[in-house]
Amino acid sequence: MLILGCGNTDRSDDAAGVLVARRLQQMGIAAQEFTGDPLALIDAWNGAGEAVLIDTVVSGAAPGTITVWDASKTPLPPEQFCCSTHAFGIAEAVEIARALGRLPPRLLIYGIEGIRFDVGGELSPEVAAAAERLAGEIAGVPEGEQSKRQSVLLK
Repeated sequence: MLILGCGNTDRSDDAAGVLVARRLQQMGIAAQEFTGDPLALIDAWNGAGEAVLIDTVVSGAAPGTITVWDASKTPLPPEQFCCSTHAFGIAEAVEIARALGRLPPRLLIYGIEGIRFDVGGELSPEVAAAAERLAGEIAGVPEGEQSKRQSVLLK
């Protein structure tokens, strides 16, 4: 399984996916940081039977809310993946890959609801907590055990 944490560590909550990837690495789980152009995801997941992407979303939900989509079955809501500084975001990259027949057989996308996107700003506490919870969930750590295994998220 390919795990890609997407985001920009210089834009506050937009770092959430990258922080989940770093936390998974600390837990000994292979995860990659992806900070490039979302269209490059099509090559990044090439050959993967299952891919998991983690990114920050904006849907109007409470900060730190975690939502999951099975993008191999249904299109992503593009308006929720609007935090990218690139011309195309993750939703557009997924739909281009779908049109080209280049989606992995299974593609799960986890979105962490962000609230702060200022350059050089601090990660919001809600998003930091959600990133830790999601890393534990992906790693299969029971929720009650997650707080015992917490370490400082790299910023």
